[in-house]
Amino acid sequence: MDYGGRRLCQFRPRSYLRKFYEKRYRYRSHFHLWDLDRQSLPWLADTDGTITHTYTLSDYLEAWEGIEGADFLGGVYVEVDCADCLQEDEIVWELLTHAHSEKILGCAMRSRVSPWMRLPLFSGAVREPLHIPAEPRGRCLEPSFLDGLRALAAASIPFESCNRVLELKDAYEAFATVPEATVILNHVGNVEKLDTAYKDAMKRLATLPNLYVKVSGFPTKDSAFTQELLAFIQATFDKKRLLFASNWPVIKLYSNLRDHVAICKDVFGADEDFWCYNALRAYNMTV
Repeated sequence: MDYGGRRLCQFRPRSYLRKFYEKRYRYRSHFHLWDLDRQSLPWLADTDGTITHTYTLSDYLEAWEGIEGADFLGGVYVEVDCADCLQEDEIVWELLTHAHSEKILGCAMRSRVSPWMRLPLFSGAVREPLHIPAEPRGRCLEPSFLDGLRALAAASIPFESCNRVLELKDAYEAFATVPEATVILNHVGNVEKLDTAYKDAMKRLATLPNLYVKVSGFPTKDSAFTQELLAFIQATFDKKRLLFASNWPVIKLYSNLRDHVAICKDVFGADEDFWCYNALRAYNMTV
């Protein structure tokens, strides 16, 4: 579809992404941008101020320039839990029509999951943030949510799942009810500690046929925890279900992009599935 001379597409074509991987670029599947002169992000009030700033696409590209050997071609914009998601739709559309828009390979925009959910035409995935205080426990088990997952599956649109770690069991029950839905679990389930409850929940999630896991969201300063976590994730999930994500700029609250990339390189090496092709499958990117 063309609109004002610009092709509206959910995600860049598979051939485009193959081209950048062959050039040894790093694919990253999850970043945020926001403009605090225009947007309100209430959750920032509960942070330490580190990321209470406007972040532009140019800032993000500059962050990648500072990492040796990492040539960044593009990634997927993920909604930012702002006060006005319709305003966010407008702002992201503007990003898609201005400088460096080729770096935005796709968008995962916010909507309340239901059969009647509304999405901007450029959104190729949906995220309803289930981890925020406003979302009641059990939301993902409500009939409207489950019917919404079925609608997403029928439309071949993936669901970005950002859950409270204590509700991973609920998440499994929801996604097992609609196994045909493609689900991308954010930040290895927002892990806090590697206890039995977390491991059991993740092992159950690993049995789902269409669930992917973003490797991100964990502190890198605790090397023992990080090594144990990633060893567990590798042993639990098929390698074709794990994909790199940085969670920039939120990563600044608990780590930094350079350290996160280095740790992932140490663990996953040059695994092209991890850096690139798993994202193609998860986001249903086609030629």
